[in-house]
Amino acid sequence: MTAAQQSHTLTWFEIVRIGLVQTSIGAIVVIATSTLNRVMVIEIGLPALVPGLLMTLHYAVQVLRPRWGHGSDGGRRRTPWIIGGMAALALGGALAAVGTAMMQDELRAGLAVATLAFLLIGMGVGAAGTNLLTLLAERAPPARRAPAATIVWTMMIAGFAITAISAGKALDPFSGERLVLVSSIVSLIAFTVSTIAILGVEARTTAIVKEQKDQTPFRLALREVWSEPRTRRFTLFVFVSMFAYNAQDLILEPFAGLVFNMTPGESTQLGGKQHAGVLVGMILVAIAGYLAGRRETALLQACMVSGCIASGIAMAAVAMGGIMGPQWPISTAVFLLGLANGIFSIAAIGMMMAMARSGHQSREGVRMGLWGASQALAFALGGFIGTLAVDIARQFFGSPAHAYTSVFFGEALLFIVSAAIAVAVARDRTKSTAEESFPADMEHAR
Repeated sequence: MTAAQQSHTLTWFEIVRIGLVQTSIGAIVVIATSTLNRVMVIEIGLPALVPGLLMTLHYAVQVLRPRWGHGSDGGRRRTPWIIGGMAALALGGALAAVGTAMMQDELRAGLAVATLAFLLIGMGVGAAGTNLLTLLAERAPPARRAPAATIVWTMMIAGFAITAISAGKALDPFSGERLVLVSSIVSLIAFTVSTIAILGVEARTTAIVKEQKDQTPFRLALREVWSEPRTRRFTLFVFVSMFAYNAQDLILEPFAGLVFNMTPGESTQLGGKQHAGVLVGMILVAIAGYLAGRRETALLQACMVSGCIASGIAMAAVAMGGIMGPQWPISTAVFLLGLANGIFSIAAIGMMMAMARSGHQSREGVRMGLWGASQALAFALGGFIGTLAVDIARQFFGSPAHAYTSVFFGEALLFIVSAAIAVAVARDRTKSTAEESFPADMEHAR
């Protein structure tokens, strides 16, 4: 390897190639979590609890993300774990469709296959996603962290959209055989594209910080990482903020239908406005981060705090719709909620990339896995507890509008709590930076 190659960090083109892996992940996941969900409930007539439990399962298994990150830390190679994760995800995506089709005639056998499939999906997303972010954290220069995170996440959203539209057309007229065929083709294409995209990227780049193979046992490595106060506090921030972020996901559209008399199409468009706001927020942070240069980390910290505060205010504005009624500008409130969510979430991902290399050496994968596991657990619990809280509140208040309003106000409070934790994370980061630079400053003074 030449000196030029040894100093090579990720180019924009290579970041886009990594983004293609996220596009592929999104393509498989959207069929498993959206299309199959609808087929189980509408075409097969199963209780909504069945797909709900399967979705929770695919999040729950991702608590193993730190273990998969530690595995790649041991060899300092992320690519095999990314390709292996995509293989598991592709197989799980195809098997999920097979299991769903089987449920029409053999319910128990179909459920068994689907359970295995969603375990594979969770394992694949966890292994590939954790090591993909770790690779970005290791090899993207600081000025490109926020833009890189935005590019990768935008490409994943593109995977959702492109697959939902194209696969949706291919599924008509619907049959179990066509569902299996379409899902299998999507999985095969996604695996092929992701493999071609990632091959060679790692070999042509080197980490910004000198790489060391990590032979420490997993339990000890995890204990060492968990002993770092800022890592622990950032894990808490990820959980609380993402819990608040996801708790409204399954209840916003029913709220729009009950309080604002929106049709299914209108409530779906309302959700689209929220996603548009998220995308705008992400792009704004990416541009600001790139322009900030060396001050990018300070900017990301400010965006985490301000984005969470703005999310709390916007969530409260959504909640006010339950009090004010149909005349309330709910579309504007939902767009602003998405905008604030996009700002804090992409800033948090940028901070993950910045903080992955801090603390004990050679633990990037474990840290990224820990934060990914925290997010997955928050997503698994957020949707479930959000819907449960609405049901309990409806029994207490007797009014659907007041029930949704109370839950939304609770989520707004969680965003404010997240902002307070983000402030503590920023202080930890500043204190650590000062402590790390102090010895060097003293040596220079001598």
